[in-house]
Amino acid sequence: MDTLTVKNIRAYGYTGYFPEEQVLGQWFAVDLTFRLNLATAGSTDELPDTLDYSQAVSLVQTLIQSTKVKTVERLITIIADRLLQETIAEEVTVRLTKCQPPIPNFSGEITLEITRRTTDS
Repeated sequence: MDTLTVKNIRAYGYTGYFPEEQVLGQWFAVDLTFRLNLATAGSTDELPDTLDYSQAVSLVQTLIQSTKVKTVERLITIIADRLLQETIAEEVTVRLTKCQPPIPNFSGEITLEITRRTTDS
């Protein structure tokens, strides 16, 4: 298996447990690591034979912007599942960071990371 990594996809979204989060929104950042076979693309030099990471970036941004769920666990699962459905990847690791979560006296970030495979479905 080969690895393709896309880092720091940023989008403004409305995922959160508190009503204000679903109205006011907040920034999220996503890193993706795909596991796939890139041998064909390495030989043909053709985009249809590889994973088009510009489409993956757009998909992640759209999902963050349009999905309203309560937990980041649900959002990250939706992202991973859709990436596996819409790309040639056999495995994807999604690292989702909720930038500046609304926690009193906390200026850090919350990050989740999950790995899913096409065989998990």
